[in-house]
Amino acid sequence: MSDNESRPVVVGVDGSPASLAALRWAVADARRRGCPVDVVSAWHPDYGVVIGPLPAELLVEMTPQAVKAAAQKTLDRVVEGVEGVRIRRVLVEGDPRDALVEASRDAELLVVGNRGHSAIVEAVLGSVSAHCVHHAACPVVVIRAPKTEREHASVAAAAPLTPGPLL
Repeated sequence: MSDNESRPVVVGVDGSPASLAALRWAVADARRRGCPVDVVSAWHPDYGVVIGPLPAELLVEMTPQAVKAAAQKTLDRVVEGVEGVRIRRVLVEGDPRDALVEASRDAELLVVGNRGHSAIVEAVLGSVSAHCVHHAACPVVVIRAPKTEREHASVAAAAPLTPGPLL
């Protein structure tokens, strides 16, 4: 990166509500800073554990080419309509944690979403946002996913907590 070129705000996206909120936040911040936004999406073929025969249609969807094409389609969809800032789409093969930490090396700021998994899921799978907070080469902003109307309603409708049994 040349000295006269401004460093980008980097944002990780995967199409989830949290990553879309992170993208909106990153774009607004980049407008204030007057710098571009690198929208990074990572893909990798994840075959997991498969027991038993699979339908041919499913196998076709699991090829590296199909997984890459789906990731590109998601990346293109999430940046549609973003205006007022220069956007660079970055599609990377590999682990999203590694891709975002690498992208942070030349970044002004790294913005990621937090899906809010349970503690057990985070312990087993690991958290992209936590990894970035600990390993990124620039400041990191973690954006929580916006609550849906259903979540707001369920919180409001929940019974009040009491200190003990009701008599």
